[in-house]
Amino acid sequence: MAERIGEKFERLVDIMRTLRAPGGCPWDREQTLGSLRPFVLEETYEVLEALDRGAPAELREELGDYLFEAVFLAQLSEEAGDFNIGDSIDAVCDKLVRRHPHVFARQPDHDGITSVQVLERWEGIKAREREAAGKPAQQRTTLSGVPKTLPALLRAYEISARAATVGFDWQRADDVLDKISEEVAELRQEIESGATGDLSRAEEEMGDLLFAIANLSRKLGIEPEAALRRANEKFTKRFDALERAFAARDTALSDATLEEMEAEWQRVKKAPGD
Repeated sequence: MAERIGEKFERLVDIMRTLRAPGGCPWDREQTLGSLRPFVLEETYEVLEALDRGAPAELREELGDYLFEAVFLAQLSEEAGDFNIGDSIDAVCDKLVRRHPHVFARQPDHDGITSVQVLERWEGIKAREREAAGKPAQQRTTLSGVPKTLPALLRAYEISARAATVGFDWQRADDVLDKISEEVAELRQEIESGATGDLSRAEEEMGDLLFAIANLSRKLGIEPEAALRRANEKFTKRFDALERAFAARDTALSDATLEEMEAEWQRVKKAPGD
């Protein structure tokens, strides 16, 4: 089985090299590490969508696309003389073995190790690796490990979760609801004062409100990015149905009144299977 998977992976790498070779695909030959950034992000979210749908066939295809982006980036790096995809595979394999001594170099004191202890030891091993490599020691803070490149809503969720591990948290979900009400009142005050727009006080209060909502999501055991993706999908489905209903009457949405659209929206919401 491992040999067959290896052969399939080598086929993907060979296809990538052919696409980039002279006489290959003009589009693929024009790409750079920078130009691939949006495609890497797009494939990441398509994997997440397949996970949300619980669709194995879709996930299988999206994981292939996701893997292709990794091979593409590695091919560009190989052409630049930096590293190849084999180096990346070696790096992650070696790292996984080093940072899982309780699996690959098991000792008597590893019996009964918990997931929390695994994470603590992982961070300790990582720190020792940096020191051995002569890299400057990173000042470790509670929030230093939260990537800044995460989507803002997910980062808010992770930040609040890390803060909660040291006891900086609301006791109950109801307490967060009170905080949300407070933030809504402060946002309303800024809106009524006319302080709206980019970098305004209203923007600041909106950020505080969204952060509080991310906290509530965490307290309820809900991953906010997944919840918002599902809400987006539900709204899109209903709005498409609304638009089709008006199209069936030869009426453009731009020609309908808000009252007419609201009435149709309520009918769509009550439709079977919505």
